Amino acid sequence: MSLLGFEGENAREKVLVLLTMCFALAMAMLDNTVVNVALPTISRELDAGVSELQWIVDGYVLALASFLLTGGIVGDRFGRKKTFLTGLVVFTAASLACGLSQDTAQLIAARAIQGLGAALLLPGTLSIITVTFPPHERARAIGLWAGVSGLALALGPTVGGLMVERLGWESVFFLNVPIGVIAFLVATRTVRESTSPELRRLDAPGLLLGTSALFLVTYALIESNERGWSDPLIVGSLVGFAILLVAFLMWERRSPQPMMPLRLFRIPAFSAGNTVAFSVSLGMFATFFFMSLYMQTIRGYTALEAGVRFLPLTLAVIVTAPNAGRYAQKHGSRTPMTYGLTLAGGGLLVLSRLSLETPYLLMLPVFAVMGHGIGATMAPMTAAVMNAVGSERAGLGSAMTNTSREVGGVFGIALLGTVLTTRLRHVIEPALTPLGLSPQQQAAVADAAGHGNIDPALLATLPSDQQARVIDAFRASFMSGFRISLVIGGLVLLTAAVVANRFIPGRAAAREVMAERDGLAPAMEL
Repeated sequence: MSLLGFEGENAREKVLVLLTMCFALAMAMLDNTVVNVALPTISRELDAGVSELQWIVDGYVLALASFLLTGGIVGDRFGRKKTFLTGLVVFTAASLACGLSQDTAQLIAARAIQGLGAALLLPGTLSIITVTFPPHERARAIGLWAGVSGLALALGPTVGGLMVERLGWESVFFLNVPIGVIAFLVATRTVRESTSPELRRLDAPGLLLGTSALFLVTYALIESNERGWSDPLIVGSLVGFAILLVAFLMWERRSPQPMMPLRLFRIPAFSAGNTVAFSVSLGMFATFFFMSLYMQTIRGYTALEAGVRFLPLTLAVIVTAPNAGRYAQKHGSRTPMTYGLTLAGGGLLVLSRLSLETPYLLMLPVFAVMGHGIGATMAPMTAAVMNAVGSERAGLGSAMTNTSREVGGVFGIALLGTVLTTRLRHVIEPALTPLGLSPQQQAAVADAAGHGNIDPALLATLPSDQQARVIDAFRASFMSGFRISLVIGGLVLLTAAVVANRFIPGRAAAREVMAERDGLAPAMEL
């Protein structure tokens, strides 16, 4: 029996499991892109500046990144199906709470709980696929898994834009509720329970140290926009991050059962794959976050119009990812990853040259090329990492890869968002000087602009001839920070292309990676 290219008597069962995992993954991925398109509307209706928007995104991603490793371990030890279903319930309930939020504080808190649910949910999607499919079918299954992820990315901006315009920003969170309920019912019937034969204890000290370090550096990067880099709280947060990071690494090195076994990073393919995962996520988050603000805040597109304009990028991911998975299965992951990262990084550099008047028809081919590059990278990257750790450590490998991706997302929003707002403040202050504003008006406008938006009520207090000039100064200042942020993101992706080309195995080297992995296994005591 053959279904979707999978052979054997249990092909139907394997396909059902694959579709179930893809269905759940689509919910989490859809949430990312839907929220990005809704950000400008949330900014207006909840009076949120760029810092608050960063927290709305990073509150989710920070919780997800912090608990992903724990989610993988919990699934390996107590049951992947059980952990997957628990995460699904938490994610769905938190989505409902997000839609019911009345201010940014409530929304950020609900987003953090959503991230916790996703941390239990996501490792299971990949680890269940890994233990369900034999090695010769695994790359194809992961390719389809990545393709569904791309489909969710494609639908997210368009569906989200339509819902924001017709039903309000709250609806983008309510959308997860029926999806979560259906996924729960399907998963309950189709997924078999599995655990790892190598039982591992939860690493509570490692979890506390790692989460605290990640929170402090994220807090410092985002809040430096408000407080300034010399503020004692920001300086203290950065010093605390450095201390906790060193303590985390020392603990993980000495712990008999670490949350993040550092020995795995002795495998070049594993280290390179996680570096690429970090970089791709940083680039993707930068693209969706900043391009959503650019299209709606600067160019004046509606949420739906902005969402539709992302389609060339996301559709290219859908088309490319499954084919890239099949190519990697035959020829290794090095070539598609190097090729894809080069296209994605080059695309960000080209987008950094956008102006206030650039026609969309010139952006369209760049989006398509970037989507093709990202699609060519994702499935081969995941397959390379999972092959490096083996099916017996599927939950751990999946969680570590997803952690790298989410940490990249945290830094993509926190660091590049701070670059944008810092540059915006630096440029707009002298630009306001010749406009004839009073010192109080100039200070108020500069402060508002530094948060990434200008309150219409504040504009209304200015003479009519000055309002247009203030808006022009804001738009020009925004573009200055926008360009620098995209250049940094592009350079990160191009650096990742070099890493992939150097350390990711091609077809001939794949056997060496597996041999190296098997040789390290006894020493890892996982």
